Amino acid sequence: MINLERLRALAAVDTHGSIARAARALHITPSGMSQQLSKLERECGHRLTEPEGRSVRLTHAGRVLADHAAAVMAQLAAAEDDLAALDDEVLGPLRIGAIGSAIRTLLPATLAALTTRHPRLAPTVRDGEVAELLPALLRGDLDLLLIENWSNRPRHLPEGVAVRTLVTEEARVALHEAHPLGDRPVLRLADLDGVAWTACPPGAEPREALVQALRICGVEPDLRYSISDHATQLTLVAAGLTTALVPATAWRQAPPGVRFLPTDPPLRRDVQAAWRPGTESPPVRACLDALAHAPDRLGDLGPGLSTEPAQSQPARPVQAQSEPVQSEPEQSEPHSESAGPTDLAASTPSAQPHPPHSPNLAATENRTRGSDVG
Repeated sequence: MINLERLRALAAVDTHGSIARAARALHITPSGMSQQLSKLERECGHRLTEPEGRSVRLTHAGRVLADHAAAVMAQLAAAEDDLAALDDEVLGPLRIGAIGSAIRTLLPATLAALTTRHPRLAPTVRDGEVAELLPALLRGDLDLLLIENWSNRPRHLPEGVAVRTLVTEEARVALHEAHPLGDRPVLRLADLDGVAWTACPPGAEPREALVQALRICGVEPDLRYSISDHATQLTLVAAGLTTALVPATAWRQAPPGVRFLPTDPPLRRDVQAAWRPGTESPPVRACLDALAHAPDRLGDLGPGLSTEPAQSQPARPVQAQSEPVQSEPEQSEPHSESAGPTDLAASTPSAQPHPPHSPNLAATENRTRGSDVG
């Protein structure tokens, strides 16, 4: 193994042209410099210098090794500069885990803005479900998560995880326009017995939220299609094969022939950022700041979507969940028949009126343009 300090001595001799000048540059004595070079020759098995008058010059082996030494010293200096800048400069890796819906809607514009502003940032993204992403965050394998939390099935996060709500959105049942229940202004979940469903695969938060919401109302769901993507689920709904529970940011991707009906009791979900407070790096802090403005980039999604002021919340300790967690049903006024946002006019029947606001969402409404979540 070649000693780094001895490589530094050889590089200094090559740069300054003599042992005496190299010794002064490194603040050591000439005899100390000669000792370093002698030990380096024994380590590498080659003679590195030879006499030239009252000084020395590098041999061929010495020049070869000096070139490598210069590269090593330059790389080491760059590493030291990067470490010195870590407290202020946004650079290096940023490992993000996210549900697919957040990847499609929140992350693209956020990461594009971040990497433009901080070109030395190197983000990576891992797709997954909340149950698998949280352990990776706690192990330190991921730096930041984008997760979901459903109103009727609130998730208890492990201690040591903080969350910030980015988007709160209403969820509605997607039906084919000719479905017998499609003309109702509000759809009672208790009336959905015998309906065929498409939902995310087992273990995914949207599926578990749907199952729990129906079972609380005395309905055992008939889950026939396991599809992870809401846009794909809606193609099956449009074919008249099934129904789906879809959050607001997925409504605009509905093909023709799909209606979205508000539910009784109402359902909503939060999209949240999660991280370990106290260990966040400058890239994590920069990403959190950018995500606070991400809902502004979503575009005009119509009613059902709102953003709340970004607030960090300490996580509650893990609790044993022997019984399903329930949310107290909120009272809502009747809704009129709806089919999604007005900018869906080209892809949904024009006879369907613009869906109303949900009274169960935060008062602030965001009307910007975006894509599917879920």
